[in-house]
Amino acid sequence: MAPDAVYWVGMPRAAAIRQEKVIDEDGNILEVVIWRVPATSRSPVGVRYRLAFIRKGEARPVVDQLLADFIEDVRRMTGEERWPRR
Repeated sequence: MAPDAVYWVGMPRAAAIRQEKVIDEDGNILEVVIWRVPATSRSPVGVRYRLAFIRKGEARPVVDQLLADFIEDVRRMTGEERWPRR
């Protein structure tokens, strides 16, 4: 009987193309990481990223502003107002 094991087969390799971490005088942390990955249905342009703002030890992703900026970019590029405002 084979021992229990976990194998990751076919996991695409990611290459970091940008990594920044800034810690201000109050201890707040801003982190940006962008990876080049093989294009897949999940990452069709071959880019993955992580944006985070950590306020004095409290993890807080920058999701609201990221979504608002993204929707505004989509509205601007398509010229369509049907996309919801955030």
